[in-house]
Amino acid sequence: MKRLTTTRRCICLLGLLLWLCGQAYSQQDTLKDHVYNPGHLKPVDSTLKVKVGQKAPDFKLPSLSGRKISLGGFKCKKHVVMSFVPAAWTPVCSDQWPGYNIAKDYFDQYDAILLGITVDNIPTLFAWTREMGTLWFPVLSDFWPHGQTAAAYGVLRSDGMSERAIFIVDKDGVLRYAHVSDINQRPRLEDMIRALEELDHSFESKECK
Repeated sequence: MKRLTTTRRCICLLGLLLWLCGQAYSQQDTLKDHVYNPGHLKPVDSTLKVKVGQKAPDFKLPSLSGRKISLGGFKCKKHVVMSFVPAAWTPVCSDQWPGYNIAKDYFDQYDAILLGITVDNIPTLFAWTREMGTLWFPVLSDFWPHGQTAAAYGVLRSDGMSERAIFIVDKDGVLRYAHVSDINQRPRLEDMIRALEELDHSFESKECK
């Protein structure tokens, strides 16, 4: 697989980060009359139940497309990046997901799919994502049983929201990366891209089981 050189990769990441800064202000301006600001929240309010190197808990959740999407459905097909965000119509979440649109080429390069997951119901997610604009990745509802998938990974908070967390699962269904961010801050995109690159290198000549 042809890869970006280190220099080119750094330039692309720098450009991406600069774009994301502008995108954040743009999204805030677009959604400012609709977004609820809960104020500063406890940075992390849960304990992980999964460990890197273990099989990732499977799930099957409804998506905005009307289909139910399962983690197991991508086995031997794609690496899976799961982006848990706390709630629709909140400031950081409304910036984070649109920012992934410009990073789609990285997911394609590393043969990965992104799944956005929240504990909101489908009607809420439909209205929110329509306001944000087109997202290239599936958006899934972990609403009922409430937060069951978030709880299985150990990222369901005591207030019923999920943490702001990123998990990467390889084509064998093994958890290869787990990071729970401060809920008040957007996770660093470059960390996720670096983890995908490392996973792609380690999986280069490995056949899916």
